[in-house]
Amino acid sequence: MDRGASILRPRLGLNLLLLLLALPLGGLAATECYGIPGMPGMPGAPGKDGHDGLQGPKGEPGIPAIPGTRGPKGQKGEPGTPGFPGKNGPMGASGQPGTPGIMGPNGEPGEEGRYKQKHQSVFTVTRQTAEPPASNSLVKFNTVITNPQGDYNTSTGKFTCKVPGLYYFVHHTSQTANLCVQLYRDDVQMTSFCDHMSNSKQVSSGGVLLRLQEGAQVWLRVNDYNGMVGTAGSDSVFSGFLLFPD
Repeated sequence: MDRGASILRPRLGLNLLLLLLALPLGGLAATECYGIPGMPGMPGAPGKDGHDGLQGPKGEPGIPAIPGTRGPKGQKGEPGTPGFPGKNGPMGASGQPGTPGIMGPNGEPGEEGRYKQKHQSVFTVTRQTAEPPASNSLVKFNTVITNPQGDYNTSTGKFTCKVPGLYYFVHHTSQTANLCVQLYRDDVQMTSFCDHMSNSKQVSSGGVLLRLQEGAQVWLRVNDYNGMVGTAGSDSVFSGFLLFPD
């Protein structure tokens, strides 16, 4: 027997003993049998990297860096959002007056002022008829020449004051017979102009200044001398207008 065979026998006996110990009780009667363990395999490939661990504690501050040289100036950035307006500063001193500009063209005429609209009163009326008024009666002038405010009423023959103040009244009357024209203010005779007939036709005139309060009335009347007419070429006219409002 060579040396190799002598070395192999003890190893074979040891392996058989290990096999018997590995068998369970009653294993000797079983039909199965285990083979001899194989040799260790080759090392496997490295596994995938594991997940990152928790962040470690902050380290100690490092040594301050040595200041380096300043780099080149960068490009200009975009403008930022405008800030809120600041408070007004103190007012500065007044500057010198500037040179006057060229005068502009005249504007359109404005509307008539209220003063003019409110403080106006004027009328002129005529009596167009060949029939004289009745004796001792009020004379009605039935045709309007101007009466913008409507202060003279052709239906009543009376002027009614709407704007208190100083008024002037005047009449020019044609006559074909004796005539007396009387001017009344609120049932009080203020003037009387009488003319006795000396020609086939003639004219009588008269005028007076009166201060009137609002609501006062003025009219003309005749007495029994009532020869007033109003025909072509022989007009009878009654006028009045405000001179100075109160």
